[in-house]
Amino acid sequence: MKRILIVLGLLALGLGVAQKPKVVIGTGSTGGVFFYYGTALADILNKAGVAEFQPVQTGGSYDNLLLLRDRTNPQANTYYCALTTTDSAYVAFTGEEPRFKEKPAKNQRVLFYMYPSFIHLVTSEKTGIKLVQDLKGKRVSTGQPGSSTENLALLVLQGAGVKLESFAKRERLPVAEAAKALSEGTLDAFFWVGGVPTGSIVELSQTLARKGDRIYLVPIDPKSTTAQVVMKRFPGLVDPYKVPKSVYNTKADVPGLATGNIVVCPDSLPEETAYAMIKAVFENLQTLRTAVAAAKDTSLEATARLYGKLPIPFHPGAERYLKEKGLIK
Repeated sequence: MKRILIVLGLLALGLGVAQKPKVVIGTGSTGGVFFYYGTALADILNKAGVAEFQPVQTGGSYDNLLLLRDRTNPQANTYYCALTTTDSAYVAFTGEEPRFKEKPAKNQRVLFYMYPSFIHLVTSEKTGIKLVQDLKGKRVSTGQPGSSTENLALLVLQGAGVKLESFAKRERLPVAEAAKALSEGTLDAFFWVGGVPTGSIVELSQTLARKGDRIYLVPIDPKSTTAQVVMKRFPGLVDPYKVPKSVYNTKADVPGLATGNIVVCPDSLPEETAYAMIKAVFENLQTLRTAVAAAKDTSLEATARLYGKLPIPFHPGAERYLKEKGLIK
């Protein structure tokens, strides 16, 4: 028996039997769309048998990009892919973001486009906040420290001429905690950059309605100085976007800005694995859309529109799939 096992072991080595790559997918905080999207994505890919996938909860884009940059280990057959906003991916790639200044995340490659993330500025009608300038003297959360939400919130405040010192209190909470604080009356407003709809904000809307109040999203006119500051900082990556009133039960549609979201993987991820990943996602797109409402905007066409728009190259596996579908040359 021992001799048989040795022979079988040698045969396995001779045939080059290799373990499947392990791919860790950085998602986001509970209550945000990244968390649910990444979990659904890993489930689809595991069922497709492409590789071994594990979603991990994180603080969002920048945490995910740091993991991709620092924890990917081809020798151990382990790769970290990241769910990220396009603006975060851009400044991590160029080194403009402080945490990437000494070591830019040049190893990231685009796999596909997910959906737009709206810059939500959430409050309730009873707070009396109608404009960004009305945040002065209020208790405001600007998002988790160092997150894409915080970076974009600070740009919005800069464009509106509102200083952080003017707040009665500044918090830096994840979306679920911020929504809970607002519903309990310990917070007046919070910023959140995320997909539409975001579950925590839908729940907040329902909670406020039961209390005789109503959710209010502060509009940001795309033609305003505030919007121009944000769009100038990320040309071509932040676009006008309107949230229909039916989404969060607001009184009217809400104009504002949105950044895109993408999946990026390390350049060391084998081309065959990346190709199999994007193929599995788009062959099971309805499953993803059923699991996550924001995935209605996930499409090959939206992915192809991003091709050449970012300084970040596409992964060769993704390029191959898009070429097969006739969407890029």
